[in-house]
Amino acid sequence: MSDTPQPQVWPTLRANDARGLIKFLVDAFGFEETVVYGDGDVVDHAQLSWPEGGGIMLGSVRPEQVSATSPGAFGAYVVTGEPDALCARARAAGAEITAEPHDTDYGSRDFAARDPEGNRWSFGTYRGEPRKG
Repeated sequence: MSDTPQPQVWPTLRANDARGLIKFLVDAFGFEETVVYGDGDVVDHAQLSWPEGGGIMLGSVRPEQVSATSPGAFGAYVVTGEPDALCARARAAGAEITAEPHDTDYGSRDFAARDPEGNRWSFGTYRGEPRKG
């Protein structure tokens, strides 16, 4: 049994075309659609899981709701063991690659992309520092 707790921090974002964004994130980046609630074009709540752990939550923008996250204002760093292959997948699916795969001075292999809503996604091998004891 691992001492690492299950993810309890879920980045959230809003989208003008939430169903389109879900499809893009699944096709281009490899997120897994865990659950989507809503009718028609409206997504009340969706959870997309990341195959290597964790995930995101998202929903449609609603004019009557105040949201701290406007479409296109989101940014995230996502850990992946295969950044070069993921970049190729994202490019083939139409993602705008904003930083080509590169090695960082802290030992990570990273790339960055923008989704159709304008959100910024960074992917890389850096898994963070170990938890303090």
